[in-house]
Amino acid sequence: MQIFFVIFTKKHYFCTSKRHKSSMTYTESVDFLYSLPTFHLVGKEAYKPGLQTMHALMDALGQPHLRFPAIHVAGTNGKGSTSHLLAACLQAAGLRVGLYTSPHLVDFSERIRINGKPIPRSAVIRFVEQVEPLIHQGDIVPSFFEAATAMAFTYFAEAQVDIAVIEVGLGGRLDATNILTPILSVITNIGLDHTDLLGDTLPKIAFEKAGIIKPHVPCVIGETDPETMPVFLARAEQCHILGDGLETTDCRIFFADQHRFLARQRERVAPECELHGYYQEHNLQTAYVALKVLNSINDKFKTTPSAIADGFAHVCSLTGLRGRWETLSQKPLTICDTGHNSHGIRYVVRQLSDLLTHKPDAQLYYVWGMVQDKDYDVVSRMLDDFSAAFPNHVHFLFCQAHTKRAIPAPLSVEEAVRQAQKEATDKDIIFIGGSNYVVGEALTLFN
Repeated sequence: MQIFFVIFTKKHYFCTSKRHKSSMTYTESVDFLYSLPTFHLVGKEAYKPGLQTMHALMDALGQPHLRFPAIHVAGTNGKGSTSHLLAACLQAAGLRVGLYTSPHLVDFSERIRINGKPIPRSAVIRFVEQVEPLIHQGDIVPSFFEAATAMAFTYFAEAQVDIAVIEVGLGGRLDATNILTPILSVITNIGLDHTDLLGDTLPKIAFEKAGIIKPHVPCVIGETDPETMPVFLARAEQCHILGDGLETTDCRIFFADQHRFLARQRERVAPECELHGYYQEHNLQTAYVALKVLNSINDKFKTTPSAIADGFAHVCSLTGLRGRWETLSQKPLTICDTGHNSHGIRYVVRQLSDLLTHKPDAQLYYVWGMVQDKDYDVVSRMLDDFSAAFPNHVHFLFCQAHTKRAIPAPLSVEEAVRQAQKEATDKDIIFIGGSNYVVGEALTLFN
C-alpha cells in the first residue's frame, strides 16, 4: 500500500510517497539521473543556463536552499580543491559541514558529502523517487546537474548542517547553484575554459564567474589578473562590497594573492598539507583568506589556527578528496592528477619537469586523454615542449575514456595504464591525467 501526499506550491506540485520498501535500486536511481540532459556525458547540448528550473524545483521541495548557510565557490581551476580545503578546516573546527562538488570520479555519491561521508544510497533513492513523478509529468524537466544540486540542497537541509560549501558547476551567473544567497563567495581564478559557453576572453569569463557575487555578501578572489580585476571591481561596486582589509566586519572584496597572509604565516598555520600539487599553493592561500573573512562574519564559523593546520594537513582524509597529484603506487612511482586545461596542466608539466630533473635516470610514461571541448591545441604544444626538454625520457600513451566527449585514441584508459606498468621499471614514473574521466577510470584500477 502506498500513501501519497500532494503539495501545491504556486504552479507546481511535488508528489511524495511512503513505501514499506523502495521500488528502485541505487543503480536505477542514478541511471534515471543520467537519463536527464547530462553535460559531462554529452557536453554543451545538456547545458541549461538560467535559474527558472531551479526556482521551480526549490518551490516544489520547500525551499531547502534557504535552510542552511553556505559558502559558494567558483573559478576556472582549483574550485574543487579550495572547496575541500574549506570544508576540512570547518570540520576540524567541530562543525557539521555539507560539501557539494562535481564531477565525481568513481561514484555519484562522491558529489554530496557531510563531514566527508558520501550521501547514503538510500537518500539518493528516496530523492529520485520523490522527483520522478514531477519530472515525468513534464512540468519541471531539470538537467542532471540541476537535479543533483536540488538533491544536495535537500539532503543538507534535512541533515541540518551547520554550514555547506557549494562548488559551482559551470560559470557562475547562470549556474544552478547560483540560486543560493551565501554568507561568503569565493572565486579562485579565471582561465580560458568552456569558451564556447562562457566567452572567448578572460573578461567575458570573469563576468560569468562574477555573477555569484551578491549584494552585501563578502567575496574572496583567489588570483588577480589585470584583465579580470576591473570586472570584479565593477561587480563589487554594484553589490556594495568594494573595499579591502580583514580587520572589519563590513562586507568587502578581498584579493587573496595580494594580502599574502598565508605566505607570511605558512610555517605557523599550515606547516603541512595533504595536497602536494604545485598549484595547491594558490588554493591554500585562497582558502586561508576565505577562512579569515569567515571568522569576521560570525563567531559560529570561527576557525582557530590549529583547526586550519589540521584541516590542511588532513584535507583528503577528512573530506574524501582524490585525484589531486595523488600517489597511487610507489614502485613504479604512479601519480594521477585531474588538471584538464592549459591553465591547470601548466603546473602539472612544471612539477613533472622538476621530478624528472631530480630523477635523471627515470623514464616517464605519460598516460594521457582529453575531452573535445578543451584547449587541446594549446595543451599539445605544451606537452611537445615538455617532451623536447627531456629527449628519450618521456613516452606518451594516448587513451580514450568512456565518454562521448573523449578525443579518440588507440587505447582505453585501462589498456594505457597496463601498458605503462608493463614497460616501466621500479625506478621509473607513471603519470595519469588529462581529464577527470581518465583519472576516475584509473582510480578503479588501483582501489
